[in-house]
Amino acid sequence: MQISQRVQNLVLSPIRALAPYADAATAKGIKVYHLNIGQPDIETPAQFMEAIRQYDHKIVAYGNSQGEKSLLQAIAGYYKSWDMPYTADNIFITNGGSEALSFAIGSLCDPDDELLVFEPYYANYNSFAALGNVKVVGIPTDPANGYRLPDQATVEKYLTPKTRAILVTNPGNPTGVVFNKQEMEMLTRVALKHNLGLIADEVYREFVYDGAYQSFGTIRELDDHLVIIDSVSKRYSACGARIGCIITRNAELCKQLKKCCASRLCVAGIMQEAAAALYSTPKSYLEAVNQEYKKRRDTIKAELAKIPGLTSSEPQGAFYVMVKLPVDNAKDFAIWLLKDFNVNGETVMYAPGNGFYVDPRNGINEARLAYVINCEDIKKAIGLLAAGVKAYNSRSK
Repeated sequence: MQISQRVQNLVLSPIRALAPYADAATAKGIKVYHLNIGQPDIETPAQFMEAIRQYDHKIVAYGNSQGEKSLLQAIAGYYKSWDMPYTADNIFITNGGSEALSFAIGSLCDPDDELLVFEPYYANYNSFAALGNVKVVGIPTDPANGYRLPDQATVEKYLTPKTRAILVTNPGNPTGVVFNKQEMEMLTRVALKHNLGLIADEVYREFVYDGAYQSFGTIRELDDHLVIIDSVSKRYSACGARIGCIITRNAELCKQLKKCCASRLCVAGIMQEAAAALYSTPKSYLEAVNQEYKKRRDTIKAELAKIPGLTSSEPQGAFYVMVKLPVDNAKDFAIWLLKDFNVNGETVMYAPGNGFYVDPRNGINEARLAYVINCEDIKKAIGLLAAGVKAYNSRSK
């Protein structure tokens, strides 16, 4: 039996690739502070568990391929509150934001087509594209100017006859950048001028700490070009529910997405009912979570500033920061931290930065840190990182 070259070419996500080293450290009794994965430690709203307890269907049957009515209506109501009047006909429930992204890329791109992203970008975009033999083309951004987007002329240099869509995350993962008005207008012009799809991954919409936030869904000129990716994973700290959605006003794309949904039958009904209940969560919950993450953002910024030779992004949203470490190889350093280093039985884990680039030779000394643990633990984790840098660089001295 042969294994496809397509799947052999997949690269394990840097977010989880070092998990065996962390597991081995834990087995030895070492406490690992996990800054590698965006798993919130915030408690999931009680409405979710209560909906599961009340689930009383006599038969666990197939559901509607597009999604259950209660969830479609709940999501439509949520978007209306953001001044985006989508209807249930525009919304397609998926197994997490991951399936939504796979559907979006697969619906807009054929094999050998090209998908534009801005580097550094969420590493798993590589896998979603590669499974469809779609080529990811990275457009560099510069940490020196806060990873802001380049101008239109620069973006257009990366377009080819095979370019089909632009994929962006806003707020950004891994940089924490929130697009400003000029950047959004530039992307809109490029999409319209070149008849491209714009896939907007907006799962971190609630997590903006500096200034205002605008969704691409409010730009009505984009109606026929825009695909929004969303999820309950981060918003309601329900990553394991695996409930996401894909949203578009493009009528032809809606027809095709129905085929995608039907091909995998349906999303788990019990999870959809529980997710629908999440949308009744009071705004006070989201406001409190936002304030907590702002404290964590401020804490990690202050602690990182104490490490000589380290530079970092200026995260305005999401819960990640991209840093350039004063080491020669961030992946080797990450493994060393887990295998050979601890202070009083504690160490720290992060995601090596080169996995967030098309060419893994880029970002060699960069890392993504997720500030999803409490402020005291963030201080301990960054303190361990600082001690680790000093010890790692003095090994041969």
